Amino acid sequence: MYHLSNANRITCFPDFFVPELTRTAGNVILAGMQLRKDPITRSWVITGDDPEKDKLESKVAPCRFCAGSKDTPQVVGSVPAETSPGWAARSVVHPAPFYRIEGDPKREGDGIYDRMRTVGAHEVLIENPKHDHQLWNASDGEIEKFLSLAAQRIQDLKQDQRFKYVTVFKNHGAVAGQDFAHPTSNLTATTFVPRRVLHELRAGKDYYSQKERCVFCDILAQELRQGSRVIETVGDFVACCPYAPRAPYEIWILPQTHDASFERRALAHPEMLKELATILRRTLQRVRSLTEDFQMVLHTVPNTQHKSRALQYWKTIDEDYHWHIEILPILAGGRAKSYTFKEVYYTPVTPETAAARLRSMDIDRVEE
Repeated sequence: MYHLSNANRITCFPDFFVPELTRTAGNVILAGMQLRKDPITRSWVITGDDPEKDKLESKVAPCRFCAGSKDTPQVVGSVPAETSPGWAARSVVHPAPFYRIEGDPKREGDGIYDRMRTVGAHEVLIENPKHDHQLWNASDGEIEKFLSLAAQRIQDLKQDQRFKYVTVFKNHGAVAGQDFAHPTSNLTATTFVPRRVLHELRAGKDYYSQKERCVFCDILAQELRQGSRVIETVGDFVACCPYAPRAPYEIWILPQTHDASFERRALAHPEMLKELATILRRTLQRVRSLTEDFQMVLHTVPNTQHKSRALQYWKTIDEDYHWHIEILPILAGGRAKSYTFKEVYYTPVTPETAAARLRSMDIDRVEE
C-alpha cells in the first residue's frame, strides 16, 4: 500500500465529490486517499494516487521511536516503566496515517457505488523502548506490557461511536510491508467492519443459531482432541495450524476460555497476558525459523458499545464470537508465493505437516 507524505498534503476541499486531499505531479492532479466499497464483495478499499512507494525506514538513520529522539510523533497512550526512559510501551500517532481522526466520514453514493472519507485512527504501537527487542527476543514481561497497551488503546478508541472496528496488526519484513526498523505494530480504528471479520461474524452467528455453541470453541475442542495440528499450549492458550490454511504455516493463537473481546478479557484479567506473551514469543520464534517476513493480526469483537442497527450479527455476538490472533508467514521463492492474489488459496504444505515441523523446532534459544 502507498501513502502521501506530509510534505505533499497541500489542500483540502469541503465537497466530498472532490477528492479530500490532492497534490500535483508535473501537470497531473493526483487524488488523495478515500475509501471505496466493492458492491459485489462488499469490501472497503483505500485508494488514492501516489507514485511514491513505501520504504522501510533506514536502520542506520536516527530512529524516531528510540528514547531521546527529537522526532517522536504525538504520544496518545503509554504503559509506565520503573526504569529509564519511563515507559515500557507507548502509542503515537502514525507519521503518515491511512486514517485521520478528525471529521465525519460523509458516506456518499456515486451511482451504484459508495465511498467515504478515510476517517478513523491510525497509531503506531511502540512495542519496546529498546531498538533490538522484538516480540520474539524480548522478555515475556516486556511483551506483556505491549499487550496491555494494545488492550487499553482498543478500549479507549471504542468510546468513539464513529468507529465500528479497532484492531492491531504487525507487518514484519520488506515483503510484508514493514514501515519502521524499531519494534512496532499498527493500530487502526475504522468506520466499517473489515470483510474478513464480517465473514467470521456471520459464520459464527449461523453456527450458533444451529447448535447454540461457539464455532471457535468447537474447533479448539476438536484440534486439542486430534492433536495433529496443535503446535503448543501454554496455560489457557493454544497455537495451532488451521484445518484449511490460506498460507503455508499459517498459525492461529486462541484462548480456551471463551470471550469475544480481547481488550475486555485483558483488562479484566491482566494475569492472562503472561501466558499470551509466552506463547506469542515462542510462536514467532518458530515463524522466524522459517522466514523473516510475516503478517500478524488480532481479531476481536467489533464496537459493541455502539451497535449497528443495519447489521444482524449483534444478538448473540458475545456467545458466538471468539477473539484470536492470526499469523501468516510469507515464504521466499517458488510455489510458496502462489497463494497470493488467488480466489482459491493454495499452500504446498498441509497443516498437519506444518504443525509437526513447527513443533519440532528448537526455539528455547532467544536471538541476540
